Amino acid sequence: MGAPTVINEKIPSGAANVEALRQFEKEMGRKVDAVMPIEAGGVNATMPLIVGALTGLPVIDADGMGRAFPELQMTTFNVAGLSSSPNIIADDKGSVLTILTKDNVDAERYCRDICVRMGGAGQMACYPLTGREIREFAVLNTISLAVLIGDAIANARRRHSDVFEDLMEFLTSEQTGRHARLLFDGKVTDILRETTGGFSVGTVQIDDLHGSGRLSVKFQNEYLLAESGGRLLAVVPDLICILDRETAEPITTENLRYGQRVKVIGISAPDIMRTERALKVFGPAGFGLKAEFVPVESVRS
Repeated sequence: MGAPTVINEKIPSGAANVEALRQFEKEMGRKVDAVMPIEAGGVNATMPLIVGALTGLPVIDADGMGRAFPELQMTTFNVAGLSSSPNIIADDKGSVLTILTKDNVDAERYCRDICVRMGGAGQMACYPLTGREIREFAVLNTISLAVLIGDAIANARRRHSDVFEDLMEFLTSEQTGRHARLLFDGKVTDILRETTGGFSVGTVQIDDLHGSGRLSVKFQNEYLLAESGGRLLAVVPDLICILDRETAEPITTENLRYGQRVKVIGISAPDIMRTERALKVFGPAGFGLKAEFVPVESVRS
C-alpha cells in the first residue's frame, strides 16, 4: 500500500512482506497454503512472487482486481462480501500492525493512515480466502496474461515489426477475450500531480501531434477517466494505458513527464468487474467521478 511516487524512492521490502505474512498466519491460527497478488498491476503484481521465492509458497495465477486500483476495498472479493481482515501492514524498520475491521472501507482508511505514518508505503497481507472463493470470485490467469503481453511486445521487437500493431492484435485475440482500441496518439503537454493522503492524484493533458485535439486523463495512482473535447473515451473499471509510442513500454502515473510521445489505449475489464454491484465499488462512482460507465467497446469513435 502506498503512493507510486513514494515507492519510486522507497523500494518495497521483501523481508517486510514475509513479516506481514507470518503475522497474518498468527492471526488466522494456521499456515497459509499459497499467496497471490491483490492486483495485477505495478509492484503489487510482483511482490507475491518475491514472497513465494523467500518462503517456498506457491503463487496463484489470479488477483482481485484484474488491473490495479488504489484502494483496499476495490476488489472482486469485497464485491462478493468477503472480508479483508485481518489486515497486516509492516514497514522496513520492523514494525508490524494488525487492523481488524468489520468493513473493508474502514480497513482502507485505517491502513492508509498507518501507511502515511510509515513514510507513504507499507507491505500488506490481507484477504484470507479459500480455494473455492478464489475460483469463484478472483480474476483468473492475470499473471500469465501479463507474461503473454510482454511476450507479444518482445517478439514484435525481435521481428522489427510494428510493436503496437502486434500488441493490439494480441489484446483483441480470442486468447484474451478482451476488447481493446487506440484512444489517442500525441505528446504530454501538461501534468498536474501531487502526493496526498497516501495517493498520487492529478490530471495529464496529451495533445495531438498535429495540434488538432487534446486528451485529458484523470488519475489516482492509476488512470481513471479519459475524455477529449468533452467526450468520454474510457472510464474505470476498464483500463486506460499510456504507452511510449515507440517502444510500447507502459508509462505509469509517477513516470509521466512533459514532452513524452505516447499512445493511449483502452482495454475492457473482465465481466466480473462490470456487474452493477462491482461498478458501485470500483466504477466511476467509487472514485467520486460524475461520469456514467460506458464499456470502452461501446464508445463511438
